[in-house]
Amino acid sequence: MTSTHRRISAGDAPHGWTAIPERPRSRGAAAITGSWIAVTRNVSRLARLFLGVFGALLAAIVTTADAQGTVPIRDVASVNESAPVRLVGYGIVTGLTGTGDQTGSGRSSAHTVQSIANLLRRFDVSVPPELLRTRNVAAVLVTAEVSPWLRAGGRFDVQVASVGDARSLRGGVLWMTPLVAEANGEAFGAAQGPMIVDDQVVGTRRRATIVEASGRIPSGGLLESDLPRPAATGAKRLLLRQPDIGTAARIAAVIDSVIGPGSARVEDPGSVALTVPDSAAAATLARIAELRITPIRPARIVIDARQGTVVAGGDLTIGPGMVSVGGITVSIGAQPADTSQQSPSGALLVRAGSSVQDLAAVLHTARTPGALVAQVFEALRQAGAITAEVITR
Repeated sequence: MTSTHRRISAGDAPHGWTAIPERPRSRGAAAITGSWIAVTRNVSRLARLFLGVFGALLAAIVTTADAQGTVPIRDVASVNESAPVRLVGYGIVTGLTGTGDQTGSGRSSAHTVQSIANLLRRFDVSVPPELLRTRNVAAVLVTAEVSPWLRAGGRFDVQVASVGDARSLRGGVLWMTPLVAEANGEAFGAAQGPMIVDDQVVGTRRRATIVEASGRIPSGGLLESDLPRPAATGAKRLLLRQPDIGTAARIAAVIDSVIGPGSARVEDPGSVALTVPDSAAAATLARIAELRITPIRPARIVIDARQGTVVAGGDLTIGPGMVSVGGITVSIGAQPADTSQQSPSGALLVRAGSSVQDLAAVLHTARTPGALVAQVFEALRQAGAITAEVITR
């Protein structure tokens, strides 16, 4: 016969029952139980934190995937009323180390001598022109493009180029030069400051020449009076920076879907007409500028002839061909793209189907001047080895 015992306290035991004292729990078991509960809670918190972080990352990946390849309309087009105003001026660059206009070359530096004499005369300093030496001075033209919405006091970049026979403008400082929109017109601003000269290499690889007769001054222009602004009208146009009928159609479709039907109409590959009420023109144009589209990206290679920099899409490839320009020969065929294993004739060997970046790397390894790099790519385009448009700057 099996007896069943129920554990009760001594005070609660009825008559005839035997009270079995309860075994006390050990401190070690209680500590283990408490630690396990704490660990379980921590794991639960970590799991919730992980799920939150994972969800945020997933949302970011989805958002990035959706926005990949899209750009705001303001990056591919501008309102016709925001066409820049071109300013120009004539001035002198001083502080050159014997590389300025040469007085011994005859009439070529007469304008420089006269400019210095006129400048000194403003400060009540009279010097006979025949006594002036212009080895440390160069006559220059200053050009700039300024937004018509820039107010007085705003700054802008300026470009400077020699108009004499100066050998280099490096280290020079542009004297304060008035800038006008048209000859003998009102001066809207002035430019001055130290020159920044980028080396421009011209000639062949064997006889390369560095040209330093032009440069720039970042934020060297100062607008002194407001520019003429275009009159605001209800009918405006978006002018595409790179005309393309497909991109223009996409811009018009996005605007119609958001602003309303009939708000945009494609006029030609470079223009989209807008119908915007005058009362809400600013707000509507700002909203249109932030709309995103996927522009049609044409195959294009952009080359900086000064630095030899080549910018192109990663999927542009080169077909078979051979060009010889300025003493350098490039052969595109089955050979590996390795300038350390040139052909006996000295030609640079590039594998057919290589990317534009591969060819640019081969030319740079061979220390090809930037101007020759541009000529090589242009020759390959004319030969049909490159189907992309080649733009040299």
